[in-house]
Amino acid sequence: MGARRLRAVDVVAEALGRIERADPVLRAFLEVWGEEALRRAAEVDARVAAGEPLPLAGVPVAVKGRHGLRAARALLAAGAVAVGATSVPGPGTPWQTWGLGAYGRTVNPWRADRTPGGSSAGAAVAVAAGLVPLATGSDGAGSVRIPAAWCGVVGLKVTGGRLASADRTGLAAPGVLTRTASDAAVWWRMVSGRVVSGRADPVAPPVSACWSPDLGFAAPDPEPVALARAAAARLADAGIVRLVRRPPPGLLDPAPAWLALRTPGADPVGAHRIRAENGRRLDDLFSGADLLLTPTAPTAPHGHEGPGDVYSTALTWAFNLSGHPALSLPAGFGTDGCPAGLQLVARHGREDLLLSVAMEAELRGVVAL
Repeated sequence: MGARRLRAVDVVAEALGRIERADPVLRAFLEVWGEEALRRAAEVDARVAAGEPLPLAGVPVAVKGRHGLRAARALLAAGAVAVGATSVPGPGTPWQTWGLGAYGRTVNPWRADRTPGGSSAGAAVAVAAGLVPLATGSDGAGSVRIPAAWCGVVGLKVTGGRLASADRTGLAAPGVLTRTASDAAVWWRMVSGRVVSGRADPVAPPVSACWSPDLGFAAPDPEPVALARAAAARLADAGIVRLVRRPPPGLLDPAPAWLALRTPGADPVGAHRIRAENGRRLDDLFSGADLLLTPTAPTAPHGHEGPGDVYSTALTWAFNLSGHPALSLPAGFGTDGCPAGLQLVARHGREDLLLSVAMEAELRGVVAL
């Protein structure tokens, strides 16, 4: 007797049930589209029954913010079902905020008194809590990678300009948050048409990687640095990467350039100088290494009162300025019980390398995904 095929309606109904039970506490969603999602799932079931190939038939996904459906068009065309819009910073909150939903602050699923990170706050929480397997995000300064790190999931920011973005400054790029690296690779295949193959061959040569705790300008706390460095060492011990001895990149602090580009009327000349110089230094680094490894965030998740004087973006926004693709992998847990992340950065256009390394780490159990 053959196995019963799951219907999209049943899978989506289960996801909606999880959201109904958990979201009053987590507040990961601004809106839940229950009736529309079930209607869409029924349509998917009818299309599958008619023989239409839909690789994501019935997969429940969440989209970032109320206007996030546009970024999910490729997923929906493949049969995925959008179940709701995730929380983002509320009106009047600083850009580096921790997320504020319509029903109150979004909480970290590991500790409710801590932030999940922003601005893709609800997206990270929805994935980390198992409400959906995938949520779309956007990353203008670390807005996918920071919440991924602080919620213990995978977060990918693509190369600047490679996919459509509404950000006229060119700083923001689309991204995704998933429970597994293989799910992130599926998202990349859907939005780019490119297949990522894992590096599962045990005799495949390791990828050369350079480690930097601070990119030459940041002052991260010791614990997230130690957790990320230990994760990098596990990748090396497993033969997935080979840590090379190269001078760290010594980047210029991107903060003045990033803020100038986002401030109407500001003089962009200095910003372009920093962008060009950091681009040159990164080109030099990538001439002798395939990956740059850093902590994702400079601190553990802060409380809901805000980040204080330390920008949580200190180690991420350099790559919004430069446009390099970057991915955050879970790197373990701090003494506060919250996750930390290891950031992988690659040459422009090498999302496939980031994903293949992450998939191999997942396959070998090097990181807890």
